Amino acid sequence: MRTVIFDLDGTLADTSGDLLAAANACFRQMGLGDVLIHPQDAGVALRGGRNMLSVGLQRVGQFNSATVDEFYPLLLDAYREAICLHTRLYPGAMEAVEALKSAGFGVGICTNKPEALAEQLMRDLGVRDAFASLVGADTLPVRKPDPEPLFEAARRAGGDPARTLLVGDSDTDRKTSAAAGVASVLVTFGPSGDDMAALEPEALLHDFSDLVDVVSRLLP
Repeated sequence: MRTVIFDLDGTLADTSGDLLAAANACFRQMGLGDVLIHPQDAGVALRGGRNMLSVGLQRVGQFNSATVDEFYPLLLDAYREAICLHTRLYPGAMEAVEALKSAGFGVGICTNKPEALAEQLMRDLGVRDAFASLVGADTLPVRKPDPEPLFEAARRAGGDPARTLLVGDSDTDRKTSAAAGVASVLVTFGPSGDDMAALEPEALLHDFSDLVDVVSRLLP
């Protein structure tokens, strides 16, 4: 089976609001107040919890790797408690997923979000059952841009890893697909959309309504 594997944050859903809120909860515990701002820092959020803590601390001139290590588990706890207050699926995302399935493609998720949090979020959004697989940052001993999580997501979706592609929104996704020797489709409607063309993916996606045509061209 041909499979289409999706990144989650910034690709299927805009999770930046809830991620930034969790980081700011940590900064308030440090006595720094709300350091990161939505939506200006959405791109910071979608590069992960440690990145948010690092950028925020650098911004106020208090970066220390030990502080990042100390507060990262607290950030995850804060995010877990309020994971879906502001998160929204991008317009047309689930319609595109269902259209792919109707066209005979398997669909799955490969994310660098911890697996349990990704599972929780997809359930809270009410769309977990639409995806045949979900591989998170800690599902395997390695994470993106290593290609193995992508391969595993394809296998768990019932597909051939050599006949898959990755829909994502970052240089990490681009590097993952390149390492896997498969095509990448990068979305331009996420926080880093203006930077995607420079990564030279096999295709850019401006609207989910075009995804089936793009995938059919890249996975004939």
